[in-house]
Amino acid sequence: MKHITPAAIDSLGEADVIIGYGQYLRQVKDLVDETRVQEFPMGKEKERALEALRLALEGMKVAVVTGGDAGIYDMAAPVFDYITELDPADRSLVDFEVVPGITAANMAASVVGSPLAQDFAVISLSDRFVPWDQIERRLNAVAGADMVVVLYEPSSRHRPGQLGKAQELLLRHRDATTPVAVAREITRADEKVSVTTLAQMTEFEHDKRTVIIVGNSTTRSVGDWMITPRAYSVSI
Repeated sequence: MKHITPAAIDSLGEADVIIGYGQYLRQVKDLVDETRVQEFPMGKEKERALEALRLALEGMKVAVVTGGDAGIYDMAAPVFDYITELDPADRSLVDFEVVPGITAANMAASVVGSPLAQDFAVISLSDRFVPWDQIERRLNAVAGADMVVVLYEPSSRHRPGQLGKAQELLLRHRDATTPVAVAREITRADEKVSVTTLAQMTEFEHDKRTVIIVGNSTTRSVGDWMITPRAYSVSI
């Protein structure tokens, strides 16, 4: 709760209707009137977006609740997909605002030190929307560029082997001792955070609620900290 921004709290308070996935709604239950809530199951992102737009066109103030930041792998995308399909006259009837939040990459980095002090890339290992071969090409490019890599949704019941495949690819470019942070359920009651190595990262519990940060060639681990210096050292 302490990481919800004041702007997000204000938006929830002003909304006539609050729409979201049940798990996200439960996290803000102390801030909202349950009579204003519409709960949708996981996987119904399009339905949430359509209902939000329908109600907005009827003149209601609608808040779509997401986890992390709405613009990063979340509900801003399906909402704006449908906005582009609206007749311009209908579109002009509604004001839209994306209220920024704290994405999982920032949360995970904050509990292990300074792993994102240089250029980094965020890549989801979920192939629900992006084909796996394209995910592999992106991983290969980022790993070859010696960028820190943040992995979202490293595995799930339906794709238990994705993280192992990513590990094999990363090991082609990185030393096996490269520091890695495995952060699961950050800020929640069953939070688990471990600093390990690229060779051992699959040995720790991981699922779609886990964020994994893989360091670059300058990243070091010091105790439970994972530290990427602000700049590469320069030899003269």
